[in-house]
Amino acid sequence: AARLFRQSQHAVFLVSSADFYVYDGAALQELRRRQAAGANWDIVHAVTPVSPMAATRLHQLGRPLVLGPWNGGLGNPANFPEIMRADAAWLYPVRKLGRVVDALAGSSRHAAAILTATRATVDSIALRHRPRCIPMLENGVDLEVFTPGPWLAAPGTGQPLRLVFVGRLVPFKGVSMLLEALVRIKGELSVHLTLVGDGPLEGELQAEVQTRSLTGQVTFTGALPPLEVAARMREAHLFCLPSVRESGGAVLLEAMACARPVTAVAFGGPAEIVDEAVGRPLPDTGREAVVNGLVAVFREVVAQPDAWRLRGEEGLRRARERYGWEAKVDAAV
Repeated sequence: AARLFRQSQHAVFLVSSADFYVYDGAALQELRRRQAAGANWDIVHAVTPVSPMAATRLHQLGRPLVLGPWNGGLGNPANFPEIMRADAAWLYPVRKLGRVVDALAGSSRHAAAILTATRATVDSIALRHRPRCIPMLENGVDLEVFTPGPWLAAPGTGQPLRLVFVGRLVPFKGVSMLLEALVRIKGELSVHLTLVGDGPLEGELQAEVQTRSLTGQVTFTGALPPLEVAARMREAHLFCLPSVRESGGAVLLEAMACARPVTAVAFGGPAEIVDEAVGRPLPDTGREAVVNGLVAVFREVVAQPDAWRLRGEEGLRRARERYGWEAKVDAAV
């Protein structure tokens, strides 16, 4: 699948996830064997986080079935056609076959509870099953790895505005829009962007940095282990995620746990995480709106550094109270 869809992470996932049904059948067989040997359970919890592609038959064990947290069901953004074409969006309707499989397997029909991560997920579930939906964002953050650091010296006082992006370098992550925002602000503000991650667009983005005269303003680190990712986040004033189709947004929680304000396109998971208290949601109305929104945020962070420091502190508070794994386990129980 990776060879067929070199630039599309979602397309690779859709094709390669078909082996889940083999796994589910093997799991059902193994658990039946254990039941016959005397094992017993109060509930069966299928945690595979994709709806309804991950239809399971584990309800056949005769125990209450809990599904999720499911985070699927997110549609395609209508206002970024050029990005979605590059991301093999034509393959996305295959996801609708999951509803057929779900109906045949009886997953939703037999579930005692369905944990749902986003509003889009709930909307993708048949109306008759929604009363059994319980909201729960599936993402969490390791608070021992992603820890806060002191706020950097205010940008504009001999210190450039330091930005960081973390993620795969694939079309839907929208890194090209971030580079466009740097071009528009060049000459007005001193800005440095660190791109953490790798992917099929890395060479193309490096070439764009050169042709648009951004060399020296952009650093590519490649993929890094979590502790180094956290360190790069703490070295920034602002975390940027211009992704146009993000079902979760765990990286936003990691930045918040590092006490950094965040900005992201208000579509999918990020729309449930980012508000004015922790950063700035960007409009999902098209490329121009996102680029203009980023430029406005950059100017505001430089003009009002204390206000944005407070956004980072609020993000840290939320990360600790809502998104640490202990808090997530308590919520699940």
